[in-house]
Amino acid sequence: MLISKELNQKMNEQIGNELGASSQYLSIAAYFDSESLPELASFFYRQADEEREHAMKFFHYIIEAGGDVEVPAIAKPESKIGSAEKAFQMSLDWELEVTSQINNLMRMAVEASDYISQDFMRWFVTEQLEEVSSMEEMLQVVRRAGEERLFYVENYLVRRGERGTADGDEE
Repeated sequence: MLISKELNQKMNEQIGNELGASSQYLSIAAYFDSESLPELASFFYRQADEEREHAMKFFHYIIEAGGDVEVPAIAKPESKIGSAEKAFQMSLDWELEVTSQINNLMRMAVEASDYISQDFMRWFVTEQLEEVSSMEEMLQVVRRAGEERLFYVENYLVRRGERGTADGDEE
């Protein structure tokens, strides 16, 4: 086995965290869909898919490293969203929490001199920069527009999608 039992256990927990985030983002997407804001809904549907992909990366890594996959129970997502600002603040808070979780996994890999897991975790460390930055940006945009002008945010997302991300990569 190329992974310690402790790191294996924490990565299993992270699978649950990522799937929980996916469920929460689906709940937020449903809120925006019900408010007839399709671009905001699409933003969160994509986020939900991405979080599921993150869970699957951990899932496959554990198997490849000879560990045991145990998917934990997933908490029910919050369904009373209420506003775009709340949705993005919740999302930013969650991404900051995930960053802490990822950093803890990396710390465990470093302390165990587990270079294979460190290499695997580097992708997630970098990914969290993008996740936090994206949620901070969107929270600022929503705050500037205000709840009564979310159609401006919709337009912003359309334009942002056409030009790709800030570093020139397509989304």
